[in-house]
Amino acid sequence: MGLNNTDKNLLPEESSPLNAQQDNAIPTSVSKIMRKLWQLRMGVIGGLVIMALVVVALFTPYLAPGDPYAQVPKHRLSPPAWEEGGRMENLLGTDHVGRDLLTRIMYGTRISLFVGLSAVILEVFMGVLLGLLAGYYGGKTDSIISFLVNVMLGFPFILLAMSLVAVLGASLQNIIIALGLTGWPVFTRVIRIETMRLRESEFVLAAKTQGFKTIRILTVHILPNILPTLTVLASVEVARAIIMESLLSFLGLGIQPPTPSWGLLLAEGRNYMFMAWWLATFPGLAIFLAALGINLLGDALRDLTDPHLRKS
Repeated sequence: MGLNNTDKNLLPEESSPLNAQQDNAIPTSVSKIMRKLWQLRMGVIGGLVIMALVVVALFTPYLAPGDPYAQVPKHRLSPPAWEEGGRMENLLGTDHVGRDLLTRIMYGTRISLFVGLSAVILEVFMGVLLGLLAGYYGGKTDSIISFLVNVMLGFPFILLAMSLVAVLGASLQNIIIALGLTGWPVFTRVIRIETMRLRESEFVLAAKTQGFKTIRILTVHILPNILPTLTVLASVEVARAIIMESLLSFLGLGIQPPTPSWGLLLAEGRNYMFMAWWLATFPGLAIFLAALGINLLGDALRDLTDPHLRKS
């Protein structure tokens, strides 16, 4: 018995493969994104920490509860607000001359991030340039650059940085120069090895046979393939530069008072460790969180940019 047109309209329509794919596209994409975020959860945490520090650095004048230089002697060495004798106006307490510690830490965030990023930019520029030249050309060029790297690495890093700051003078610009001039050999050595590995690759040999100029081969064919390694190394160096700036300031060779700096705050609080624990604890915690967040974010960026480490 046949079906008329009315009966055929009452039958359920068959779902096409295309419609099924469209229906599943959004849930699949969302689940893939969530799975990727879970795999990189530590990097997400690091990114949130760095984002918070950047926001604080950019908007410190609007977020800080007070003036970093304002001294209130009658409230000197006031404990954090949750301790007995603490004041809500000074959430993390005050220092030995009554300045608000939270405000000074927030203003110190600007200096630490600026020094870390600026020093690493200088290190990357020098280190990557010399590493590419040494690894690509080899021969005498490689020997000369490798000799310079070995000479630089032969000096204790902190001693060399202290010597440069002592010669140039203790200022923000000189600290950046000192950290940059002492940190580039690490980049040069790593980039040199990566370049030597890539210069014999098929795509580089093909570019040579097509007559591409050396500058194009280095910047278009080799440099993009070492970006994952460079990203991780740069993140580690930013964290190290922040720590080194804090160390130099702690030793009196960095940022000079009364300018707030995490290292300087540590130096000011060391004489009050047993009677005012917060003066050294909170600046040290800020340094720790900044270094940890940068390292976690660098590892996540490496996982995202390195094709050998990508997970479906």
